[in-house]
Amino acid sequence: MDKKKIGDLLIEKGLITKAQLKECLQLQGFSGKRLGEVLTEKGYVTEDQLIDTISERLSIPKISLASMVIDPNVLRHVSVEVARRYTLIPIFEIGNTLTIAMADPLNIIAIDEIKYQTGLNIKRAITTISEIKEAVEKYYSISDSLSHIIHETADNKATTQKKKSDGFIVDSAETDSPIVKFVNIIISKAVREGASDIHIEPEEDRIRIRYRVSGIMREEASPPKTMQSELISRIKVAANLDVSEKRLPQDGRFLMSMDGRGIDLRVSTLPTIHGEKIVIRILDRKNLSLTFAQLGLTEQLEERWKNLIHKPEGLILISGPTSSGKTSTLYATLQDINSIEKNIVTVEDPVEYSLPLITQVQINEKANLTFPSALRSLLRQNPDIIMIGEIRDSETAKMAIRSSLTGHLVFSTIHTNDAPSAVTRLIDMGIENYLVASAIKGVLAQRLVRKNCQHCIEEYSPLESLLEKTGLSELAATISFKKGVGCPKCRMTGYAGMTGIFEYFEVNPVLAEMILSNSSVHAIREEARKYGFVPLFEMGLEKISKGEICLEELLKETSNIDAFQADHSQDLVKV
Repeated sequence: MDKKKIGDLLIEKGLITKAQLKECLQLQGFSGKRLGEVLTEKGYVTEDQLIDTISERLSIPKISLASMVIDPNVLRHVSVEVARRYTLIPIFEIGNTLTIAMADPLNIIAIDEIKYQTGLNIKRAITTISEIKEAVEKYYSISDSLSHIIHETADNKATTQKKKSDGFIVDSAETDSPIVKFVNIIISKAVREGASDIHIEPEEDRIRIRYRVSGIMREEASPPKTMQSELISRIKVAANLDVSEKRLPQDGRFLMSMDGRGIDLRVSTLPTIHGEKIVIRILDRKNLSLTFAQLGLTEQLEERWKNLIHKPEGLILISGPTSSGKTSTLYATLQDINSIEKNIVTVEDPVEYSLPLITQVQINEKANLTFPSALRSLLRQNPDIIMIGEIRDSETAKMAIRSSLTGHLVFSTIHTNDAPSAVTRLIDMGIENYLVASAIKGVLAQRLVRKNCQHCIEEYSPLESLLEKTGLSELAATISFKKGVGCPKCRMTGYAGMTGIFEYFEVNPVLAEMILSNSSVHAIREEARKYGFVPLFEMGLEKISKGEICLEELLKETSNIDAFQADHSQDLVKV
């Protein structure tokens, strides 16, 4: 049975004719492509028909690579050259048996070659050419470089020894170094895949590399433990860190150019029991050109926010947890109000992006340049607009309030669960009620949530327990709930990209009076509803109704906030 050729199998199945097979065999002779590729390119069969036929006749299982996560250690059994030459990829290893996904499982030469190289028994599975090519590019972009690096490092060890000091390369002409190439590949792949950060984590017998994509950690191919010292040293050199210091955490940064744009990379090291862990945060400069709509603000909210940020004075806050997108919103806001007529000064820790026409100050606590001390100095520089990276303590809060009450427009971030809570947070820091009521003009609270993949989005019904938890049971019939079910485009996750959810709280005379009278956050929040305040959860429901996000994702990010209550059901209908 195995000796039957693919063409004969397809003819027996009735999917092609002998004339079509003859034509494609002739084309195959000229092009050098596999017969299956020629048949699908001519449109005589689809990829699915091709593999279904082979799977059925040869009793070889058909699989989907998009739904799998391949162990990087398994990939080392087959080189990228062999994987590309024969259009295959190893997927898992059990005992002394290696399972390989192949586009052409009848290729005995490929099977014999891998069996000879690995010494393992080979088990075949079949999948489409396109899935294998995508998987090879996905998994071997790093794994492929590893094999070259290991060999090049061994071959060049003698010649590079003269360039080394304290275990790392210091020569300026080191761009062709294998380890430099590997670091560049790690970073480039992370940027292409939209990762927010890279985690390089030493363990007892390996180095683990993971990307955070859309808020979720994902493992990549891992280099051998022997490369740990050189890999970490290379990154520390690029970030201008002390390579000899391995006992204390360090922070640094460096710039990398990719596809004609600058990528800022912020590096943080942390000593662990198995060596230094490194986290590289990726700050893509293209985010500086994001509009408010791209960040996730609705048209109505964008209009209200723009009216607020163009006020001549006052304190404006952006609230949210770490990695909720506050910095992107803050920088987009500064870009919107930036002009040659205004003197804008920022005090940040750290400065994440360099902005034109804006004076940016980097906090340096070792040199006693703190938020309060920097603010005292910059007030003598006659600024029109001040941006404070974060209000962390009472002294910084007092300086921010004082600045906003002396004719400056002040922007900052603060950590609270929702927008109205920013008021009580400032009061808890020791700011008098009357100062908060006078200074604060508005607060924008936000969260980041994963968006549904639009290539595999389908309607669904959430669990009744979730509907009851959110008070949506009675309204469920009026809402079209949708979520991604998983496809190759989103790597079977059901999600693609992220968007912001925002709630906007603006202080008017009535709310200012409530702040003066020390009203509770709940009372202030309920009164704010009369003036257009919509809580985060309900703003998220608007994105649910448009099919942008799913209910489960919304609940994950807003679970610590007062969820939708039945007595506001009429408000929801209007959203």
